[in-house]
Amino acid sequence: MTVRHRTRARALVVLGLVMVTLFGTTTAAHAFASAFFPAQNSGNRGANVTAIQHLLVQRGASITVDGAFGPATTSAVASFQRGAGLDDDGIVGPNTWAKLITTVRNGSTGPAVKAVQSLLNAKRSSGLTVDGDFGSGTESAVRTFQSHAGISSDGVVGPDTWKQLVWHYEYIDFTANLCDQNPDGNGNANWASSDAVAQLETATRGFTGNGKVPVGDSGFEHGGDIPGHASHEAGMDIDIWPIRTDSAQCTAGRITWQSSTYDRAATRALVQAVRAAAPGHIKLVYFNDPVLIGEGLTTSYDNHDNHLHIRYCEIGHPNSLHAC
Repeated sequence: MTVRHRTRARALVVLGLVMVTLFGTTTAAHAFASAFFPAQNSGNRGANVTAIQHLLVQRGASITVDGAFGPATTSAVASFQRGAGLDDDGIVGPNTWAKLITTVRNGSTGPAVKAVQSLLNAKRSSGLTVDGDFGSGTESAVRTFQSHAGISSDGVVGPDTWKQLVWHYEYIDFTANLCDQNPDGNGNANWASSDAVAQLETATRGFTGNGKVPVGDSGFEHGGDIPGHASHEAGMDIDIWPIRTDSAQCTAGRITWQSSTYDRAATRALVQAVRAAAPGHIKLVYFNDPVLIGEGLTTSYDNHDNHLHIRYCEIGHPNSLHAC
């Protein structure tokens, strides 16, 4: 190796160490390279929907900000789209996101700032007061997120920061009648898209059958390869476990649908709740109970005797497995 090449190699090593010092690892910047504006529409729930509602209010809409994409939100989106010269389909896809977002920075006020604050709280646990006042605390949280994402840490929420923030996954809230299981040794692989997380939590909060609902793996914070799972890479797949007659699904381990302690009625009710909480946004539920398959609630797939694999979907998702 020549002196020049050795010097260049040392410089690259130093640069890598600087990146690690600034961002912990370089994986966040690499993962965020695939960020996009996820389409949201009727039936979706979660932090992204909350942000959309705040942004619509910023644009003059009179709607309730509740994180649920219902008829009033659909109507408000369509009205905004007409005014912006877009197709009024009521779907907040990339073109509508681009028109809906607005740049905010220290000193900005209003619902668009609330959208940023609510997203930072949901996706990075920033602990901000959602008051619509972009002060020093919000600026600090924005800069921290930008560094985490591997983008310019200027404290200004422009188009790129909006995209990174909207795309970022969310950690499952285990107070939503859920318990955390780790069958494949993947640690805190409990991250998924904000709509998938909210739709699951809505289903389990209302579930009253025989104890809490166990969650296996969903995915890592920025997606990507996850050991033991071929498809849990896009933030749209979440594993849950069947319910037991002894209510011990969170303490006594997994069972199969053939087990004597399998509670088919409670598991059926759980699948129905999952589907009801995300109308139009369930691609499929893998689980090999032939009775539930016959009822059209689940789909057969190898190695799914002891867990239910929920696959959520979004309109226009770049991965065809997760496109509604």
